[in-house]
Amino acid sequence: MNRHLLLLTLCQGLFLVNNVTFIAINGLVGLQLAPYSWMATLPIMGYVVGGALAAPLVARTQTRWGRRGSFQIGLAVALASALLAAWAAQSRSFGLLMLATVVAGYYYANGQLYRFAAAELTHPDWHEKAVSIVLAGGILGGVVGPRLADWTRTLLPTPFVGAYLTLALVALLAMGVMAFIRFPQPRQTTHESGRGRRLGQIMRQPVFLVATLGAAIGYGVMNLLMAATPLAMQVLELDFAAVATVLQWHVFGMYAPGFFTGHLIRRFGVLQIMGAGIVLNLACVGIALSGAGFQQFLLALFLLGVGWNFLFTGSTALALRAYRPEERDRAQAAINFCMFVTMAATSFASGAVVTTRGWGWLNVGSLPPLALLAAALVWLAVRQRRALQPAI
Repeated sequence: MNRHLLLLTLCQGLFLVNNVTFIAINGLVGLQLAPYSWMATLPIMGYVVGGALAAPLVARTQTRWGRRGSFQIGLAVALASALLAAWAAQSRSFGLLMLATVVAGYYYANGQLYRFAAAELTHPDWHEKAVSIVLAGGILGGVVGPRLADWTRTLLPTPFVGAYLTLALVALLAMGVMAFIRFPQPRQTTHESGRGRRLGQIMRQPVFLVATLGAAIGYGVMNLLMAATPLAMQVLELDFAAVATVLQWHVFGMYAPGFFTGHLIRRFGVLQIMGAGIVLNLACVGIALSGAGFQQFLLALFLLGVGWNFLFTGSTALALRAYRPEERDRAQAAINFCMFVTMAATSFASGAVVTTRGWGWLNVGSLPPLALLAAALVWLAVRQRRALQPAI
C-alpha cells in the first residue's frame, strides 16, 4: 500500500460514480427521448461504442503523454460530455444525447486502464492485490452513484439535467485527485527488444485469449442484465428508489470483494476464482428466473456483481502474464477493445430483448456465453497441467 495507490483507488471510485449514474439514468432518459421504446438503451450502447472507438486512441495518448497525462485528458472529456448530456436532456434531443454518450466513451476507455496502472504502483508480488484494491474503490460508485441519480434527477425542472451537471463536478474533483498521483516511468527497452512482439503474436497466446474472453464475457453478461434492470423494474411498476437500491447493492457486489479477491487468487489460483465467478453468474440467472419481485432483483444483481468481480479481477491478473512492459499499451488496448465491442452488442440487445421478449428471456440469453467461457477455462487449465507434466 502507498499514497499513490490509495489516490488511484479514489479515482476509480469517482470513475464508477460517473459510470453507475450513467447506467442508472441513460436508459430512462433514452426511453423518454427515443422515437421507439426498443431504442431506450442506445445511449448506454453509445457509451461503450465510444469506449471501443477510443481504445486505440487512448493507447496512443498513454504512450505519448504517460499515465497521468492521458488520464487527465479522459477526465476533461468526462466533464465536457456531462455538460453536453445535460444540454441534450434540457433540449430533449435524442441525437445530442447519443453524441454525448459516445464522447463520454473516451473517459470510459481511460478509466478501464486504472486497474492496469495499479499494478505499476506496487512491487510485482503485489500485482494481483493492487488490481483488486483499486477495483474495490468502485464501492464509492456503488454507494454514491445510484443515490446521486435519485437525489439529483429532479434537482432542476427538467428531469435528470441536474444529475448530468453533478457528474461534471465529479469529473472536476477527480482531476484534482489525479494531479497528486505520480506514476513510474516505463522502463526503457533495449535495442534487441524494441517495441516487443507483434500484436497478433501476443493475442495468439492461450493465456491472452482466455484473459480477453473472460473480461469480454464477464463484462458483457453483467452489462446485458444490469442495463436492462431499470427498464424491467419500471415495467413492473417499481419506483426509482427501488431501482437505485438494487443498483447500489449490485455495484457493492461488484467492488466490495476487491478487498480480498487478490488474496483468493494467490491462494487458490486465478482459473479457480474465475470459475467461481461463472458459478455466481449462473446463480444470478437462476434467482432472476424464479420471480420478478424486488427481492429477486436485489439478490440476483448482487450475485451478478460478485461474479463479475471474480471474472474481471481474474482476467486482469491473467492478462498481466501475457505481455512484456514494452507491449503494455497495445496489449491492454486490444483487451479493452474486445470488451467494449461485446458490451456494445449487449447494451443494444439488453434494451431490445427486455422491451420485446421480457426479463426472463434476457437471462436465458446469458447462458451460452457463460458456457463458452467455462469451456475456455477448462481448456486453459488442461493445457497448463500438461505443460507441467515431465516428458516421458
